[in-house]
Amino acid sequence: MKQLLFIPLLVATLLAAFPVFAAEGIAVIDIRSAVLQTQVAQEAFKALEEETEYAANIERATLLQTERQALAEKLQKDAETLSQEEITDMQRDIQEKGKDIEFIVGKVQAKQGETAEKVNRDLNPSLQKILSELIAAKEVKLLLSRENILFADTALDLTDDVTSMLDVAAADGADEK
Repeated sequence: MKQLLFIPLLVATLLAAFPVFAAEGIAVIDIRSAVLQTQVAQEAFKALEEETEYAANIERATLLQTERQALAEKLQKDAETLSQEEITDMQRDIQEKGKDIEFIVGKVQAKQGETAEKVNRDLNPSLQKILSELIAAKEVKLLLSRENILFADTALDLTDDVTSMLDVAAADGADEK
């Protein structure tokens, strides 16, 4: 009878201990978030928002969206009293404004992508050095990308550590200049 109780207890103990053994030497990181959350990235995006062309595109897209929304509301409210030609014209205007918005949003997103890529390029040497140091210090044997993980204990996530270390490295680099 004691053996019957011992085996399930042993199995339960092994299963409870397995995650501890499995997690040793494993870490998770979201490199994109680590880089884009740095002070350098935030300053780069703030500078982007202050660029005349970028700000004008944001303003234009907002204005077009407001006009489009007003047209859609008017069309919905007055549809019964409008002629078929007026309805068609309003629908065409709504579609044209939608295409204009898509075009402008594409330009804005391209500029944001360029800025993110530049920040990534600028911080990459520091990032590689920091990752190497963290991997050695934490004895990481397997580093996984957070984007491909369904679940990970937050204790395994190095993203915030890397962001902080990148901020320190950037501040040290600025002090040396």
